[in-house]
Amino acid sequence: MKRKDAPTSPATATKKARPEVPEYHLTPSLREVDGSIQWPAPKAQIDKARAIITECAQSRRKVLIAPDKDADGLSAGAILRHTLILLGLPSELIDVHLLTKGTTIHSDDEKTKMVASNPAYIFVIDHGSRSGPPLVENAKTLIIDHHHATDKDFPDASAHVSACFSPPVATSALLTYEICRPLHPEVQPRCDWLCIVGTHGDLGNTLKWSPPFPEMRDPFKKHTKKVLNDVVSLVNAPRRTATYDVISAWEALCETSEPSSILKNGRLLAARAEVNDEVERCTHTAPRFSQDGKVAVFRIRSEAQVHPVIATRWAGHLNSKALEIVMVANEGYLKDRVNFSCRIPRCARSRDPPVSIIDELKRYASLTESSSNVDGTESDHAKVPLLQRLGNDFARGHVQASGGIVKVEEFEELMRLMKVGEKVVKDKDSISPAKKKKTEIDPSQKNNLLGYFGKPKG
Repeated sequence: MKRKDAPTSPATATKKARPEVPEYHLTPSLREVDGSIQWPAPKAQIDKARAIITECAQSRRKVLIAPDKDADGLSAGAILRHTLILLGLPSELIDVHLLTKGTTIHSDDEKTKMVASNPAYIFVIDHGSRSGPPLVENAKTLIIDHHHATDKDFPDASAHVSACFSPPVATSALLTYEICRPLHPEVQPRCDWLCIVGTHGDLGNTLKWSPPFPEMRDPFKKHTKKVLNDVVSLVNAPRRTATYDVISAWEALCETSEPSSILKNGRLLAARAEVNDEVERCTHTAPRFSQDGKVAVFRIRSEAQVHPVIATRWAGHLNSKALEIVMVANEGYLKDRVNFSCRIPRCARSRDPPVSIIDELKRYASLTESSSNVDGTESDHAKVPLLQRLGNDFARGHVQASGGIVKVEEFEELMRLMKVGEKVVKDKDSISPAKKKKTEIDPSQKNNLLGYFGKPKG
C-alpha cells in the first residue's frame, strides 16, 4: 500500500521568498581620471572642502555651522565643530544655526537670522540645495551634502562637496568624517562614533562597514552597537516632537566624548517617548493605492514629524509586483500644508531600472486634470501642470527617500492626478474567455435565483 504524504501544516508551508536587496556597500563605484575610486565624493571637491576648513580654522574669525536637524546632519555638524577646534579655532567663535519648525535653509526668515550672526564662514550641512543668491552675503560658504543635486543646484558664490553621484552614496556625517579625518590625528578617535551615529541614522543599523566604507571595529568594541543605535533613536527624537527641541540633541552630541552618557539625557528620553506614542497612534492607518498600483498612500494627522518613520516602517512590510513607492502624508504638522515622506518598499529596491521617487513624483505632477468650466471649455488652472505650481519644496531629497511640503489644495490635486482610491475599469474585450465564462449567466440555466424568488404564488 502506498504511503500518503503528510499534510502540509501552515507552520511548514513554504513562504514567499523576500526579494534580495544587494548590500549597500557593494554598489558599483565610479572612477576618477587616474583610475582611483571616486568616493565619497569627487576628489577635486574634497580637496577644495579641506582647504576651506583649514583656512577657516587659521583665520580665527566668526564661524556659523548650519546642520540639518536629524542624526545625520547633527552628527556631521559635530564632527566639523570638533575638527575646527582641533585645528586651533576657539570654540567661542563657533555658532550653530538650527532651523525653526517648518522652514528650510532657504527660507527668508532663516536667511535673516544667519545674516544677523555676521559670520565670516558658513558651513551648510545635509540640507539639500538649490540655486539662487548667496545664503549670506560676504561669508565664505561651503555646502556639504549627499542629497540629489546637479552642479547648478547650489547658491551663488558657494563651494560644495556632494556625495550624490559617487556611489555607494555616503551620508553627510560619513562624508564630513572622510573630509576631516586627514586634517588632524585626533579626528578619528574623537569622531568615529559620531560618524556611525549619523550614518546609521540615514542608512539603518544593518549596514556593513566594509570597503569603501572606513573600518569601524574599534568604536564598535569601545561603545557597542546597541549603545550607538540607541543614541541614533534619542538624537532623532527632538526634531520629530511638536515642541521641536533640536538644540537638546545638538548639545548632547557636542558636549560628550562618551555616547553612553546620552542615553541618560532626560530631555531626549521624554522626546522619544512622545514620538513613540504618536507613531503607534498613527501607524495603523489603512493605505489607499494609486490606480496604477505604484503608490501606497497613508494619510495621517499629527503635530509630530512621524511621517518619515511610518513611511520607513511600511516600506519594509508592503509587498506587491506593481508597488514602487510608499507615501505617508501628514496633514497636521503645519497649518494649511501637507508634509509627506516617500520611501521605496523593500519589494521594489532591486528593480531594473531602479525606482526614482523624485522622477515618479514629478511625472504624476506633470499630468493635467480633465476638468472643464460650465461652458465645456477647459479651465486656465487645468492647463497649467501642477508641477509648475508646486515650487521648490516638492520632490526634494534622495531618489530613494524623497518628500515635500505643499499646500493642501495642491496635494489634493496630486491625489486626483494619481487617481488614488480609483480602481482600474477593465474593458470587456480585455477579459479572458475563461473569466467571461465564469461571470456570464447561461440563459438556458433554469436553476437560478428567479426560480426561487420569482415564482408566482399559487
